[in-house]
Amino acid sequence: MAHIAEQYMTREQPDVNVQVGRAGSSAGFKKFIPGETDLSDASRAIKDEEISQLEEKGLKYGEDVYEIKLALDGLTFVINKENDWAGSMTKEEVMNMYLSGFYKADDKVLWSDIRDGWPEQPVSFYGPNENHGTYEFFYENILDKQDMVTTVNLQQEYATLVDLVSKDASAIAFFGFGYYVNNQDKITAVKIDFGSGPVEPTLETIGESLPYAGFTRPVFTYLNVQYAKEKAQVLDFAKYIVSSEGAFKLAGENGFAPLPKAEYDAYLQKLDALG
Repeated sequence: MAHIAEQYMTREQPDVNVQVGRAGSSAGFKKFIPGETDLSDASRAIKDEEISQLEEKGLKYGEDVYEIKLALDGLTFVINKENDWAGSMTKEEVMNMYLSGFYKADDKVLWSDIRDGWPEQPVSFYGPNENHGTYEFFYENILDKQDMVTTVNLQQEYATLVDLVSKDASAIAFFGFGYYVNNQDKITAVKIDFGSGPVEPTLETIGESLPYAGFTRPVFTYLNVQYAKEKAQVLDFAKYIVSSEGAFKLAGENGFAPLPKAEYDAYLQKLDALG
């Protein structure tokens, strides 16, 4: 969203100031629900309890708040450049290694526990913390809400995760594809075998019906419709997001796979009806 906002202010409305925070999906909703923000980006869909909180504020989901799917992201597992053994793993291996108690009761997992022949050295687990939709997607959709290893080091900042993995030969972390793309010189993406051979996460493989579908997820923004009706600049920016110059054009530049143009056009038609 930051790149879209930058392009909007530079090319479309230089007199409009679009401020984009980086707090994580859950933290973003905590500001959006009480009306502190006009839009809220999220790397996971809004939850039922958050919809209930909106309704408590007098906002009906679907009428007073619009969900806009922005693009598709690929959950990416990354390792240190010196790791020459785990460049390819099965979906089950990366899932199971993060499950508490699957390999060791104390969760002090060795790489050799995961596959015979791999080094007998401890795995350093990393990931984003609970503020992030990426964490929630992994925990809820991939781990099926089973406990994560107690030895995992969860961080608020993705830059911190990249730095930690780049300095730890025994590390593995998960986050969105875009953060990997921007740091390919420091870390390596694990190819995932979903059953038909290893698949590298790329813009060509990430998609709901493409080879990396098993770890593909949509990312969203949520619009306060009341604010869009009251503030012309909010509605105009929302329209820009789903225009041919917005997410459709810019998603790929930021490590996201764009949606079919027809989906953006449908959102634009809906926003045009607001004014």
